[in-house]
Amino acid sequence: MSRTVLYGGTFNPFHIGHYETLKVLNDLPEVDRVLLMPDRIPPHKKQSFAVPDEVRIEMCRLAVQDLCKTELCLVEFEREGKSYTFDTVTLFKQKYPQEDFWFACGGDMIMTLDTWYRSKELIKLCGFYTIERKGSCGFTESVERLRRQGAKIHVLDADIPEISSTQLRERMKKGIYDNFLPDKIRDYLSKTKVYEGETLP
Repeated sequence: MSRTVLYGGTFNPFHIGHYETLKVLNDLPEVDRVLLMPDRIPPHKKQSFAVPDEVRIEMCRLAVQDLCKTELCLVEFEREGKSYTFDTVTLFKQKYPQEDFWFACGGDMIMTLDTWYRSKELIKLCGFYTIERKGSCGFTESVERLRRQGAKIHVLDADIPEISSTQLRERMKKGIYDNFLPDKIRDYLSKTKVYEGETLP
């Protein structure tokens, strides 16, 4: 049975923390495929995107070019409504019943897993990869609690830089593009200047 990892997010912007996470997932020997999925309407964030969806999709397209197991997946844009993980995983399980699906998310998100939409059903459908955020309080206790509820959670041993997307957007509003962005994405954003201007949040 092949294993596919779903890695979703707003990616506004797609930064080096996202890229390093993708690299770790891509290098796992038990993983056959990683699907990078930008959210259409994230259920956990009340936000009007500073850039068009096409820009976030292009950043993701650039990000997967050098990762042999990773591909861009736009399934979230193919249906109406919020991008609930349960709905997405259910869709994939119906389409590929023989595949072993896992979902990758940050340590801050996994700590709230039992508050997600239809979480009790979700943990029966897929496992979870996560990375502990440095200095996070209650991470280990949360993972243990979720495991007692039946969740399969694999905590990756990886040192991923902590990056604030809000701060990155603020810096790019001022025309500052730095190494917190992967090279191809930094070049793309600095040329298009889509985050610059006082009208952006």
